[in-house]
Amino acid sequence: MHVQTIIHAGWVMPMTYKGLVLPKHSLLIEKGKIIGLVPTSETQALEADEVYDLPEHIVLPGFVNAHTHAPMHLLRGMGADLPLMDWLQTKIWPAEGKLMSPEFCYEGSLIAAAEMLESGITCASDHYFFSEDVARGFTELGMKCSVSGIVIGFPSAMAKTTDEYIACAETLFEHFEGSDSVRVTVGPHAPYTVDDEALIKVRELAHKHNAYVHMHVDETVSEIEGSVKQFGIRPLERLKNLGLLDEHFISVHTVHADDHELELLANAGASVVHCPCSNLKLASGFSPVAKMMQLGINVAMGTDGVASNDKVDLLGETRLAAMLGKAVSNDTTQMKVSDMLYAATMGGAKALGWDDRIGSLENGKDADMIAIDLGEIDTLPVFDPAAQLLYSAGREDISHVWVNGKIVVKKQQSGRLRPLSLEKAQKITKTWQNRI
Repeated sequence: MHVQTIIHAGWVMPMTYKGLVLPKHSLLIEKGKIIGLVPTSETQALEADEVYDLPEHIVLPGFVNAHTHAPMHLLRGMGADLPLMDWLQTKIWPAEGKLMSPEFCYEGSLIAAAEMLESGITCASDHYFFSEDVARGFTELGMKCSVSGIVIGFPSAMAKTTDEYIACAETLFEHFEGSDSVRVTVGPHAPYTVDDEALIKVRELAHKHNAYVHMHVDETVSEIEGSVKQFGIRPLERLKNLGLLDEHFISVHTVHADDHELELLANAGASVVHCPCSNLKLASGFSPVAKMMQLGINVAMGTDGVASNDKVDLLGETRLAAMLGKAVSNDTTQMKVSDMLYAATMGGAKALGWDDRIGSLENGKDADMIAIDLGEIDTLPVFDPAAQLLYSAGREDISHVWVNGKIVVKKQQSGRLRPLSLEKAQKITKTWQNRI
C-alpha cells in the first residue's frame, strides 16, 4: 500500500475522547485527510512519499484559537497597565481610528497567522473589521479561520450604521459561501455597545445563515452594573430574552457570569471561550471555568488580541487556565490535563461548529496536526506525556505543524520552514508603527 504521508510518533493524542494517549502509533495521510491511525508496528509494509520519524514527539490536533483580533498584532504593546475602558478609549480606539483600513487588517492578519502557526494554532476565530481581508491574511499562510461580520454601535472606517454593518456581514456570507477554509460568524461586539434593535437584526441574520454568534459577554464588573442599571437585568439574561442564547452562541470571556447565567448558558448549549491572559492583564477577574465544566458547558480556549495579551501562545494560555482554575476552585482535581487539552482542540472546534472537520485525529478528518518534542531537557523525563505537554512543554517545543496534510512549520535546523520570513514581518510592522 502507498500513501502520501506517514507520521510515526512516540505518542498520539487523537482527542476522540478525553485523555486517550496512544504510544508508538502512526498517522496515515492522503490528499489532506487522515486515512489511518495504527500502531507503528503495523506500518512496515507501507510506502509513502513523505515519512516523519518522531519517536520523542507527541502528535495531536492543531490548536483552535477560538477568539482573537488578528489585525491588532500591529498594535502589540500599546497601553500597558491601563484598565479596560481606559485602554480602549485612550489608546486602542484612537489608534484604530487612525490606521483602520483593509490593508491594515490584511497585513496585521499575516503577522498574526505566522505567529499562530509557529505556536501550533491551525484554526482561529477572528472578531474584527474588514473580515474579508483578515481571512486573506490567514489563508495566504495556510490557516483555517472563522471571521466575524462585526456589528458595533458606533461608526468605523468599515460602516456607519447598524444597517451598514449588517449589510457588510451579509456580503461576507456571500463571499465565503462554499469556502473550504473560511467560515463566517456574526460578531456583535458586546452587550454594552450593541442595542436591542441591532441585536434582533443580528439574531435574524444568524438564523438566516445558520451561523454562530461570537460576542464578548460579562467581561467586567462595570459591564454587569451598566446592564442592570439600563435594562434591569444582567447581560446574559438580556441576550436570552432577545433570542440569542442557543447552541450557536459563543460567549467570550464570561468572567463575571453568576450561577444563574451559567445555568442559562448550559441550558442553551452555548460555548464559552476562556482568555485567561487577557483577563489577567486587564484585571477583568477570574472566570469560573471549573463551574462551567461541571455544568457541561463546552469550553474553548482563546488568546484575545495581542494588544491585551501580548502573544498568541495557546499552549501557554491553556497551562495558565489549568492552574488558575485549580486555584479559583480551591480544588486540584478540577481543570484536569485531559479537559484542558480537549478545550484547546476539540472544544474550540465544537464552539465554531467545525468539529466535523477538525479538533480530533480521526479517519476522514482534515490532517491539521502538530508535533511537540518531549525529548528536550525542559520536558524530560516523560512519566505522563499529556501532563508533560501541558505543564512542561512550551510553544518553542512545537516542532512541526501540518494543515490539510501539508507541512507549514518545521523548526528543526535541517530544512527549517517558517510561514512568513522575519524580514517581511519586520517590514510590515515597522511601516504601521511609523504611522501612529
